[in-house]
Amino acid sequence: MVLVWASVCLIWRPHIKIGVFLMKTATILAAFVAVAALASPALAEDAAPAGDAVKGIDVFKKCMACHDAVGDKNKVGPNLAGVVGRTAGTLESFAAKYSQPMKDAGAGGLVWDEANIAEYLKDPKVKIPGNKMAFAGLKKDDEIANVIAYLKADPKPTKP
Repeated sequence: MVLVWASVCLIWRPHIKIGVFLMKTATILAAFVAVAALASPALAEDAAPAGDAVKGIDVFKKCMACHDAVGDKNKVGPNLAGVVGRTAGTLESFAAKYSQPMKDAGAGGLVWDEANIAEYLKDPKVKIPGNKMAFAGLKKDDEIANVIAYLKADPKPTKP
């Protein structure tokens, strides 16, 4: 790739001396490598683990007493089918039962994307103070990723 770059640049700007060109190219390449090396750990820390929808079935069992994710039935909590991408507190069939803080979160623009769901599942009372959900939260990142993968799956997987 460097040879292609060098050929293109030398054809385009033949008056540049080879030594100057190589020095500038090496400097640019070194800067790129340094930025990439510095950014990689930060990106790795921010990256959420990939979830497994089948493993999410077992995790979702902790939620099933209050939520359904397959049909359209509400329980103590709202139905979670199609929750990914939904604005918080807006499921029409559950509208009368949402807490005011949940409705306010939705009115404020909270959409249940993967990041917001993960934060909420980690600690519901911190993400939306005053919400009605009694569940203390999931503490393991892999469980959170798996249950999100399960919620996103359509149709829902079955265990082999």
